[in-house]
Formats: sequence, structure tokens, C-alpha cells
Amino acid sequence: MMIDAVVWDIGRVLIEYDPVRFFTGAVGPDRTKALFDTVDLESYNLRSDAGEPLRDTMAEAAADHPDFANEIGMFWDHWIDMASPEIPGSVRLLVTLKQRGIPVLALSNFGRETFDIACARYPFLTTFDRAYISAHLGQIKPNPDFYETLERDSGYAPSRLLFTDDKPENIATAAARGWQTHLFQGPDGWADCLLAHGLLNHEDIQ
Repeated sequence: MMIDAVVWDIGRVLIEYDPVRFFTGAVGPDRTKALFDTVDLESYNLRSDAGEPLRDTMAEAAADHPDFANEIGMFWDHWIDMASPEIPGSVRLLVTLKQRGIPVLALSNFGRETFDIACARYPFLTTFDRAYISAHLGQIKPNPDFYETLERDSGYAPSRLLFTDDKPENIATAAARGWQTHLFQGPDGWADCLLAHGLLNHEDIQ
């Protein structure tokens, strides 16, 4: 099947995202375990991905869990440190596809403010032909309507889209809509997938 466009997730595909690693370094493993056992930080962060300001959701989390207010504040103040570093092999593949004239799209759960912060740190995030960001659209993976928005707006047939994401549930929704998919487990496997679809050649991935 011919591929007309390559669709990318961002977090844990193009840039790392590891709050546990950050907090372990910042406050130690015991306090980190207590924090994540007590506070569902990702549920508050997911609300930001759906469109609420992250600063507001984390302020609410701190009010709900005052014993961890200092650490929760760090989730906003040091967000970019959790979303670091870039994944060089993936970035190289993105840049190569772009240079070869293959349309590249983003479909990513991301907060409005944090996406701006990430783009400032990682300029390659501004090279997508179109970025479909959950907070901008009020839609979120793995809900099918988010994928349908990309299909309708881009005009590409679902069967001619190739999508990579690190979460099986996000891949499953795309596959159910007829997209070609690849569960991201590292840039080498993703490179092999792009090679198999004829989008890159061996020289591109050396």
C-alpha cells in the first residue's frame, strides 16, 4: 500500500518524557514513590492535554494534596526537564522524510502551553506540515474523533497514512480506522518500518 503521509506522535517518540526519572533526581526515590502513589499527576496532566491550562490543573492538584504541594509545583516549573532530551535517531528520520518531500504530520496529546515550550526548545517540532495537537482541538487520543479530524482536514485516505505511537491503545484506534501503523519501541525499528514501506532507503538510515 502506498503511503501519502507519515503521522507522528511526539512524546516518547521524538522527545523523551519521564516524570519519574525527573522527580527521582530532584527529590529522591522514596519521596518520588510517595508522590506517585498518592497523586495521580498524569490525570491532571491529561486535563491539560484536553485543553485546560497546566498551571491551573497543577494548582488544583496542589490544593488537593497539600503535603506534596512543592513537588506538584515542580511539575509545571520543570516540565521541560521531564520532556528531555530529544531522541536523535527519531529526529533524524523526521528530518530525512521532510527533505525527501514526504508529508509529515503530528497527532499528539499535548497541552497548549507545553507545546509552545517544547517548540521553543526543539525547533524540529515546527517542521511538520501540520500538527494536530489535542489541546488546540479539544480532542484527545485514543478517541476516534481526533483521528477523524486529521483525516478530514488533511484529505489523506486512512489507508494511505502511516502512524507511529508508543501507546498500544493509540495504535489500535488508528488501525481500526484503516491506518497503517507502527508501535514505536525505538528509532531503529521505526527506521526499518519506513524502509519496508519504501519511504526511505538504506543510505537514509545509516
